[in-house]
Amino acid sequence: MSVLDDWVADVAAALNLDPAALDTDLVLDLTRDVAHGVARPAAPLTAFLVGLAAGRAGGDPDDVRAAVATVLALIAARPRTA
Repeated sequence: MSVLDDWVADVAAALNLDPAALDTDLVLDLTRDVAHGVARPAAPLTAFLVGLAAGRAGGDPDDVRAAVATVLALIAARPRTA
């Protein structure tokens, strides 16, 4: 296991989450896209907001994917800056 995998497992256990239900790559890809498409500080805030939205919707992996898809659509719709 990598340090990241160990950390995610530790945090999931501390927060009583099933680590098997977590899609780490999806969240990392999301934060990368937000950091590059919006602003670096927006990345962790967006991940937090996606987590809140997914939790309110029921919290299963499909809810996370739906919230991520919504954010990615927002990024795609943003005007490009030079």
